[in-house]
Amino acid sequence: MTSLIPHAGDDPAQRASDADRDRVAAILGEALATGRLTSVEHSDRLEAAYSAMTVGDLVPLVRDLPDAARPPGTPSTERQRIAAVGSKIIRRGRWVPGRHTELSAVFGALIVDLTDAVLPGREVTLELNSFCGKVIVAVPADARVIDEGSAVFSKRSVTGGDGEGDSDGPLIRVTGNARFGKIVVYRGRRR
Repeated sequence: MTSLIPHAGDDPAQRASDADRDRVAAILGEALATGRLTSVEHSDRLEAAYSAMTVGDLVPLVRDLPDAARPPGTPSTERQRIAAVGSKIIRRGRWVPGRHTELSAVFGALIVDLTDAVLPGREVTLELNSFCGKVIVAVPADARVIDEGSAVFSKRSVTGGDGEGDSDGPLIRVTGNARFGKIVVYRGRRR
């Protein structure tokens, strides 16, 4: 087998893991964000990726994409950091956040809209840190949100948990802490 995702040398008959499906989903997300796939193609391939039973089912989904031979775990799909230090940063539109994205504000404001973002898998961790600043995040309308963060002398408002959201929607795990700042996570509107 060629060096296509999910793993080089895997037997095509081998059962696919959730990690294998997520790696293919990340490649498809980048292809959508860069215009290599239409939204319909992306949706069809993503559905096929998450219903794939074997590694051999996943390979054709990324074979025609230039990033298909990229080794798994590259920084663009695994980790990402956006920081506002003494400034205001707004991030919105179609973009690919990392599977673990750190968003921090120090004496500044960071406003991030994930409603049009192409998420790299079914679960994304947002590490939100604020020190004398504010971090505001809009998550997709169908997202389920789990808050695992903390606050000290701060405002922390995280909505979208406790059974809210679509069971097929992404899981957004929120970690990090606010110190003398503000962290707000809310569900964006459906488009």
